Amino acid sequence: MSRPRFIALLLALATLAVFLPAGRLGFVSFDDNDYVTENPFVKNGLTVTGICWAFTTSHAGNWHPLTWLSHMADCELFQLNPGAHHYDNVLIHAANVVLLFALLLRLTQKPLPAAFIAALFAWHPLHVESVAWVSERKDVLSTFFALLSLLSYIKYVQEKSRRSLWLAFLFFTLGLMAKPMLVTLPFVMLLLDWWPLNRLAGARPSSASGLILEKTPFFALTVISCIVTFIVQKQGEAVISLARVPLLLRLENAPVAAVDYLLKFFWPENLCAFYPMPEKIPALPVLLSVAALLVISAAVWRWRDQKPYLLFGWLWFLGTLVPVIGLLQVGGQAMADRYTYIPSIGFFLALVLLARDLAVWLQMPKIIRCGLMALAAAACILVTEHQLQFWRDGESLFRRVLAVTPTNDVALINLGVALQSQDRFEEALAIYRQAERISSTRYQLHNNIGDILGHMGRHAEALAEYQQAIALRPGNALLHLSAGIELAALDRLAEALSEFSRAEKCDTTLAGPHIEAAKALFKQGRDATGVEEFRAALRLDADNYQTLAVTARYLAASENDATRDGKNALLLALKADELSGHNQPVVFDILGMAFAANGDYTNAAACARNALDLAAAAQLTNTEQIRSRLELYRNNLPWRECFRATNAPAKN
Repeated sequence: MSRPRFIALLLALATLAVFLPAGRLGFVSFDDNDYVTENPFVKNGLTVTGICWAFTTSHAGNWHPLTWLSHMADCELFQLNPGAHHYDNVLIHAANVVLLFALLLRLTQKPLPAAFIAALFAWHPLHVESVAWVSERKDVLSTFFALLSLLSYIKYVQEKSRRSLWLAFLFFTLGLMAKPMLVTLPFVMLLLDWWPLNRLAGARPSSASGLILEKTPFFALTVISCIVTFIVQKQGEAVISLARVPLLLRLENAPVAAVDYLLKFFWPENLCAFYPMPEKIPALPVLLSVAALLVISAAVWRWRDQKPYLLFGWLWFLGTLVPVIGLLQVGGQAMADRYTYIPSIGFFLALVLLARDLAVWLQMPKIIRCGLMALAAAACILVTEHQLQFWRDGESLFRRVLAVTPTNDVALINLGVALQSQDRFEEALAIYRQAERISSTRYQLHNNIGDILGHMGRHAEALAEYQQAIALRPGNALLHLSAGIELAALDRLAEALSEFSRAEKCDTTLAGPHIEAAKALFKQGRDATGVEEFRAALRLDADNYQTLAVTARYLAASENDATRDGKNALLLALKADELSGHNQPVVFDILGMAFAANGDYTNAAACARNALDLAAAAQLTNTEQIRSRLELYRNNLPWRECFRATNAPAKN
């Protein structure tokens, strides 16, 4: 085995070892629900419907079909095993380390500096977020294609291979389909033309324009990607308006964030998952940050001929940081560790090559140089191991964020979500109230408080919270749906139906408003109209076992002979059982109702027993009604329900 291949293997194995604890991490209540755990298209694995959705959706405020497909592949292979999803991120990150080493070796022809730069990229704690967060698959995946694109571009330049140029374009396209942050990659190629490829050495202006012209397809794709990204993020309400974060504040934050990144490269202290945008930034930090950036820029420009790698690395860092520096605000954070994943490459390159030249100038013995590199690598690994533990679950993650930024209402909301997912409702409600004292202008906060109050049976209070959320986001279909559910719980059925109608108008693809409208109509005694709403829900969501199951229940168990349809109820319940993996007690219970509606009491009793067994395995205790149904089936009797509210007049 050649020396470079041996180094690449060592880097990959060491990276896998460093991130081995990622296999013990769980999903977190911060985007992982949108990307994986509560996304039906992703959870169903690689299906034709899911693949079509991946290429047409703007879900989560992004168009990145390759990222969706990678998550679907994980669910296809490993279902919702969080360790497997995390290990895939680690494997891609390790591949990126090897590709980066290959790229640097090709550029510098110096194995040791190239290996150390790759090691810093691999093990620096600022990159924990990109690797340990399942939702940041897009970060490691897009970088994988970016590095392949740059390697192909270098091969094109060095070997005059047009095929390699088109491969570079293909990989660039795939990278943008994983994460649009790669839009600055054509500018990196121009930097490579200047150094170390020396394509601009002594070149006439016409030659320089030729280098730009050859990258026209790349720049065209950059423009298209920027337009598409802005549109989908605007649609997904991810773009923060100038009214909420003024342009002046964004301009002030940009240099401060850039300098903070530089400081964290050297001293990665107080890292966390969300750094909130401050309401105001004092003038002194802004002036000092601008001064620091200008001084560094002047210095690297001054040394551009003697040490061109300084200007190259500095421009790589600044240039690739531009899309995420906060001028276009997405998500409301002032900065984010994950944004350094690609920009850090330029910084590490400049730093390591400068340190090498300084060591040579000082005539530093090789053993001391190697010792210092080992010490720096060990320090990175130790802090990375420490940082990994905070990604264990949502509660750990956001308690860490609050330890770093105590008045962070976004962190409090997400901590509340983590506690809520563990059924710790009183604790979650207290956390939400704490967030409300900091800021009451986030609709998600009122939505989450409403969810808890509704669960507690405090329907009037829950309705008030949803109404506050609707005032903040009137076009959000789910808020209207939730408000309608609380109105129905209060038997204000006409108002509930109005909310469900608004929800349908806000999002014509949602089945939920039709399901809840059907229940309300049955409560009013308008069974036939309710059945039509169930059918509308099935047209929208025919592969959702919950939609199938609730429709089957109403068709199988209704006391109204005119709307009861045992045959269709059985077909729907059988499909729901198949889609749910034959392991949901509620589905088996409804399947039993459907069998009984068709006079098959033997299978009905078997389904009821299966439902009881599954409920016992899941430690569910509220099984009295299932036992009552089982007794009926044993006596060859079906289960019948009156879905009509006691005070509702019959309408049809």
